Amino acid sequence: MAKSTIAVIDYGMGNLHSVASALEHVGDNVEVLVSGDPEKILAADRVLFPGVGAIRDCMAEILRLGIDQVVAEAMQTKPLLAICVGMQALMQRSEENGGVDCLGFYPGEVKFFGEHLQDANGQKLKVPHMGWNHVHQQKPHPLWANIAQDERFYFVHSFYVQAQDSDMVMGTTDYGVNINAAISRDNVFAAQFHPEKSSTAGLQLLQNFLSWDGQS
Repeated sequence: MAKSTIAVIDYGMGNLHSVASALEHVGDNVEVLVSGDPEKILAADRVLFPGVGAIRDCMAEILRLGIDQVVAEAMQTKPLLAICVGMQALMQRSEENGGVDCLGFYPGEVKFFGEHLQDANGQKLKVPHMGWNHVHQQKPHPLWANIAQDERFYFVHSFYVQAQDSDMVMGTTDYGVNINAAISRDNVFAAQFHPEKSSTAGLQLLQNFLSWDGQS
C-alpha cells in the first residue's frame, strides 16, 4: 500500500521539527515532507500551513516565495490544516505591526488582545496568551473526533482571529474576549492553538487530519 503524503510548508519562519515529528508519531503509513518547493507541496495528499512570529515577516516571506499561490491552489484541491499564524494569514488583515494585509481568503480580521485585558473576575490577564486553555467545540467536525468537549490545548499568541462568518467558527476559547480558536470551510481547517504541543488531544487532532478526506 502506497504511503499517504503530507507536506509541511517551509517558508523559513520557525522550527518545523516539532510539528513534523508529531505527524510522524501519529501517522500510520504516512510520509511527512517539510518543503518550500511548490511542486512537492502540491503533489502531497495533504498540506499543513504553519506560522510563528510576526505576521509582517511571515507575509513578506509568503509573498516573496509565492507560497500564497501554493496555499490558494492547495485549498482548492486537498485537505489543508493551518496552525497559529498560518490561520491568521488566511484572513483579510491583521492589526499586528501597525496593520498588515493578509492573504484575504476568508473575511475577518486578526485583532490585538489589548493592553488592559481582564478575566470575568476582573483579574488582569497577561499578553501574550500563553499556555493551556479550554476549547469549546461550536460545531461537529471530523477533526474533533475522539476529543472531549472543552478539552485543553496549548496557545501562544498576542493576536486572535475574528471571522466575519460565524458559520466558519468550529471552536472558541475565552481569554478576556471570546476568540476563534478554530475555523473551517470546505476542506480547510485552521487552529489558533498548537496541536503539536497539546499532548493527547493535539495528537488526536493531527491523527484525525491525516485520515480526513476534506469533507465536513
